[in-house]
Amino acid sequence: MNFKGHKKRKSSKLNLHFHKNLSKISFHKTRTTNYFFRIMSGLGITVTVIIGFLAVLILRSSSWMLKTWNNLSMEELVFHIKSPLQGTNEGMIRDYIVSCLIISLVIAVVLAAIFIITKKNRMAHRISILTTLVISGLTIVLSVRHVWTMLDITAFSNNHNTYSTFIDDNYVDPSDVSIKFPEKKRNLVYIYLESMEMTYADKNNGGAFKENVIPELTQLSLDNENFSGTENILNGGTSLTGTGWTVAAMFGQTSGLPLLIPIEDNSMNTQEHFFPGITSLGDILKSAGYQQSLLIGSEAEFGGRKLYFTEHGDYNMWDYNYFKNIGGIPQDYRVWWGFEDNYLFKFAKKKLTELSSSDEPFNLTMLTVDTHFEDGYLCPDCSDTFGDQYSDVMACSSKKVTEFVDWIKQQDFYDNTTIIISGDHPTMDSDFCDSVDEDYQRKVYTTYINSAVEPENTAYRDYATLDAFPTTLAAMGVNIDGNRLGLGTNLFSNTPTLIERFGIDSINAEFAKNSRLMENLTSDIKTDDDLNISEQETVEEVQTPVVTADLSVIPYDYRTGRFQVNINNLVTNGTVDLQAVRCAVWAAEDQSDLQWYEAEQREDGSYVVNVMARDFGYVQAVYNIDVYVSDTMGENQLVGRVNGEIVG
Repeated sequence: MNFKGHKKRKSSKLNLHFHKNLSKISFHKTRTTNYFFRIMSGLGITVTVIIGFLAVLILRSSSWMLKTWNNLSMEELVFHIKSPLQGTNEGMIRDYIVSCLIISLVIAVVLAAIFIITKKNRMAHRISILTTLVISGLTIVLSVRHVWTMLDITAFSNNHNTYSTFIDDNYVDPSDVSIKFPEKKRNLVYIYLESMEMTYADKNNGGAFKENVIPELTQLSLDNENFSGTENILNGGTSLTGTGWTVAAMFGQTSGLPLLIPIEDNSMNTQEHFFPGITSLGDILKSAGYQQSLLIGSEAEFGGRKLYFTEHGDYNMWDYNYFKNIGGIPQDYRVWWGFEDNYLFKFAKKKLTELSSSDEPFNLTMLTVDTHFEDGYLCPDCSDTFGDQYSDVMACSSKKVTEFVDWIKQQDFYDNTTIIISGDHPTMDSDFCDSVDEDYQRKVYTTYINSAVEPENTAYRDYATLDAFPTTLAAMGVNIDGNRLGLGTNLFSNTPTLIERFGIDSINAEFAKNSRLMENLTSDIKTDDDLNISEQETVEEVQTPVVTADLSVIPYDYRTGRFQVNINNLVTNGTVDLQAVRCAVWAAEDQSDLQWYEAEQREDGSYVVNVMARDFGYVQAVYNIDVYVSDTMGENQLVGRVNGEIVG
């Protein structure tokens, strides 16, 4: 027998078996490795796509922001970032979504497709990934650097670590000033013109354009008072730091203060108060017995306008929601920011007729909207005169405003009525003023019509929009001891303005720094974290009751738009020095819609709170109502909780 051959064959079989097993192990190792690399590859693609998406989004967002808000300041940006979106122009939001978000998503999808296609070619795949990461990184760095430079964030940061006594030294508290009204009080019509500058007039009349796009407004200002003295050209107020957007402009022209809110503080919409420590034009007129109203074509809540004007002057809010609720406009009607200026002037004529029928003096404050950036709202009445939409919108506004003033002049109440027209701030349109010489000082449009007094100084005056505060009262025949209120100066007097004393650049530099006075005036402002903690403590805290009361709710009445909370048999057990009774009302789980109401005491000692549906945007829901009592030390004690409901 050939044993050698048998052994050889046996050995060969063993080798074959060994190699088969080895092959299987190698196969499994390879499969595992390939699986691992596929996961890592997929993860790398995902991360790179996300980075690419963020790079495009940051680039587009920064470009959109600087284009949308021309001459944007860091102070304004901080304010609007902190502000809720309620009342914001829906067209602006859509423009951002299309211009920034959707484009970024499209680029991200394209990148993902490229990476998937190039996976078969390892070299091409790696190059595409690496190239995308490098370009994305550079894009993010350069975009952030550009925004940082344009907004001068370094200076903003440094200024917020530096204190100045300028505001503190020059502020005149109106509560300390003797203010005397004439025996027969004059009515006031105050018209804020959105983004209206004297710049839009021709150079011969003090503007900066070759062709005058606001000829009617130009003549109106020249025929009345703009404080240009004997030069007989347009003149207007300079928007200083903290007055360059609508809410800040309205606040500045009625309080004499810039709206300087610390960066850590949030928007005024979320606050219980709007600068409670100041005395404004509205406060002064309210004390003098004026009936006051704010008429605007947008939502009053936006930017804290409702809070400011109701707290300082108890203004009636005649805004987009008001006219929609009373049937002035269709329920589904919305153009631009709410309703256009055609409706605004129509409603203004009706309301002025109603106000003038009363024996009480009135203050009607208005804000136009058609001329808002970008490019304005082109209504059917606007003609194609200049071949540029924004110019045509400005020209249309010039005609409408002047026609409205002419209508007022024909009314019986005009003889005893002062009309003040002022731009709220310079335009934020991205390119409308690109041709304006850099040395030209852009000022808002200004005119005082049917003033009770004449200027003592016939020289051309350099002034700020802050000077409107005392000047408005002076135009109404009010005597102001010292001719200064807030940081403003009565322009009808010989008293120099702060700009005439210190210069624009110097004042802006001081406004950009911290102020002890402004810190005191904003000390009640709470951050989002502060509000959440405070609300959690007051709403969720369980404690032994030291105050008892019988709580009940009268159901919602759609005719009045409210439900009523009754607090009866309130007993403090002698442990609480009662100062006020307040209600916290909310429906949202995160309390984002929380509103505070102070209860009104009845003659029988009970308390009542009217919860208004308009304060919650008429959202139909079950609302939580926590009732508190406040003592003289400001401490809150929970009385109990009930529920109310807004129904359709």
